[in-house]
Amino acid sequence: MAPQPRLEGKVAIVTGGASGFGKGIATKFVEEGAQVLIADLADEAGRGVAKELGCASTVADVTKREDWERLLKEVVDKFGKLDIVVNNAGATYNNKATEDVTEKDFDLVMTVNVKSVYLSTSVIIPYFVGENIAGCFIQIASTAGVRPRPRLTWYNASKAAVINATKGMAVEYASHSIRFNSVSPVIGSTGMTHLFIGKPDTPENRKAFESLVPLGRGSTPADVANACCYLASNEAEFITGTNLEVCGGRCV
Repeated sequence: MAPQPRLEGKVAIVTGGASGFGKGIATKFVEEGAQVLIADLADEAGRGVAKELGCASTVADVTKREDWERLLKEVVDKFGKLDIVVNNAGATYNNKATEDVTEKDFDLVMTVNVKSVYLSTSVIIPYFVGENIAGCFIQIASTAGVRPRPRLTWYNASKAAVINATKGMAVEYASHSIRFNSVSPVIGSTGMTHLFIGKPDTPENRKAFESLVPLGRGSTPADVANACCYLASNEAEFITGTNLEVCGGRCV
């Protein structure tokens, strides 16, 4: 007998689901039986992934409250409810000396990485509480929020804020059975990799970064997706306030 899909009957929003980690998460969730709404600024790419996976997509700017309000309405109208929010959309600036970071760089990482989580929770927590849904938030943070490295100071700080806020909300809303966890990948293969490295994304430059990971490689979308699937599943019903490091031992 085939095992029951781990997310059967669940409905999820995955932000930034058109590429990278987000696409990996959406793929895994669909494979495990979830109904998924991909939310991404890249309309064509999002629709392409949705067609490939057999799920839904919509254009959304995660830094705008009205877009989160529309996302909630859209997912409930289409699927009847919402169970899981994966805050995967993120941004960084090019690896540089901290004194060279501009206000635009700072605003980018704080708005996209932190404000988006604030907006998602402020819009969707009342829905979970009002509908008595034991919902689940998963934030894609970073090892940078746990073990910060030079030249990405304010990106590091934005991810540390996400991890801290996730833990605080986990305690605050435990009485409503709403769970909050974060996943912190080590550097992997995404559209932002060259920004983290601060050099061209060549095999040689990537190898220098990956040599710092005890297990000898960067994270993949499948690694991150597997972690998210566990945290979203009923297997993790007693897991909240956790930052799951998907880092090959980098944070040790």
